[in-house]
Amino acid sequence: MAARPPQNDMSEPDTIEFGIAALADDVDTADIDYPADTRTIVQALDDVDVPVDAAGNTVKISEALEVASKDRFESRRELLDTLHPIFEEYRAKASKSLMGRLRALVPF
Repeated sequence: MAARPPQNDMSEPDTIEFGIAALADDVDTADIDYPADTRTIVQALDDVDVPVDAAGNTVKISEALEVASKDRFESRRELLDTLHPIFEEYRAKASKSLMGRLRALVPF
């Protein structure tokens, strides 16, 4: 059995953002005027791949918006609130897949 040697680096560990946390910065920097429809949002975000879990699984924003119950958003908050459960569903599906389980076993 082996263990990793202690790290001499005292900085905080890197964090991995996924779901809404990963998308929020992109939404903030994109040129989106609300109310906005899904087509406008997809174009403004360049149909970005959004990480849905720490294992590196992603979903295109266009795919997530296709699943959404609405196609027009009055505000940034409404957009993110609508997408949150969709990203959670993608995360749950990915963790149940064989590849998702294998990725969870890898320590990095």
